Amino acid sequence: MEKDRKIVVCGAGGFIGGHLIADLRRQGFTNLRAIDLRPQREWYQRFPDVENLVLDLQDKSNCFHALQGADWVFNFAADMGGMGFIENNRALCMLTVLLNTHLLMAARDVGVERFFFSSSACVYNADKQKSPTVVPLKEEDAYPAMPEDGYGWEKLFSERMCRHFREDFGLQTRVARFHNVYGPHGTYDGGREKAPAAICRKIIQGKLSGKHEIEVWGDGTRTRSFMYIDDCLKGVQMIMKSDIVEPLNLGSNELVTVNQLVDILEDIAGIKVKRNYKLDAPQGVNGRNSDNTKIKQYLGWEPSIPLRIGLEKTYAWIYDQMTATR
Repeated sequence: MEKDRKIVVCGAGGFIGGHLIADLRRQGFTNLRAIDLRPQREWYQRFPDVENLVLDLQDKSNCFHALQGADWVFNFAADMGGMGFIENNRALCMLTVLLNTHLLMAARDVGVERFFFSSSACVYNADKQKSPTVVPLKEEDAYPAMPEDGYGWEKLFSERMCRHFREDFGLQTRVARFHNVYGPHGTYDGGREKAPAAICRKIIQGKLSGKHEIEVWGDGTRTRSFMYIDDCLKGVQMIMKSDIVEPLNLGSNELVTVNQLVDILEDIAGIKVKRNYKLDAPQGVNGRNSDNTKIKQYLGWEPSIPLRIGLEKTYAWIYDQMTATR
């Protein structure tokens, strides 16, 4: 793709969108437009040589403004967060459907070539995720539909919208189902953070205060896989450039329990902590892991950065942020 083609990243003030803008700049792309709802001072990454716009993309007219002249569009914009936010803000999560629908309408009408939608493993049938020793989830496990209430339903509906805009209007859409993305330059406090960042923050707080104990949501036995941001960026761009039109898993298959996640971060921090288990906290499904058969078959690649390596970098960045604040 020519380096001067117009690329629009929606949700660019957030974690993944900000990293994608940074990565595209490193590759030499010069015609970038970054869009987010938040004031620019609150963006995780912002660059002066990028066209930065503050727009509410739930408004249809703003979507047309955002996509004028666009060749490729990456949509990461969503009202979402970790499990605590998802379980307590289902209506807000569902309202994101306006955002993606209006972006699709604008992309169709202004002649966008390709449109990427960031879906989630929360679309998967809950009956497939009842055991911590979960069988890795295949793409077909999204049906019969029983996704995460609120957030998962919005993602599954928007996947269908992408499919039908491709079938009915010829808009080339690409969809990836993210499995727990983590890394630096993201949320680590305030209620929207996810498990890796939250546990980093808690252990750092314990280390700095000398009070070596943390609160763990649930009993620590639930299992997840966590994908480092660099793998996510590579996968997103490979999927966008490919001819694969069906939704693909994009996630690590390195399954760990929450307790094992804490173990790794204890070792990185060089301390041991007492774990106070909060059994009534939002916890999500018992187990979730990514089956990477299809992405390996189609693209000859899968996320491979070890959890330990990614956590070291994430912990170091959050530690720097917290000590700078202090």
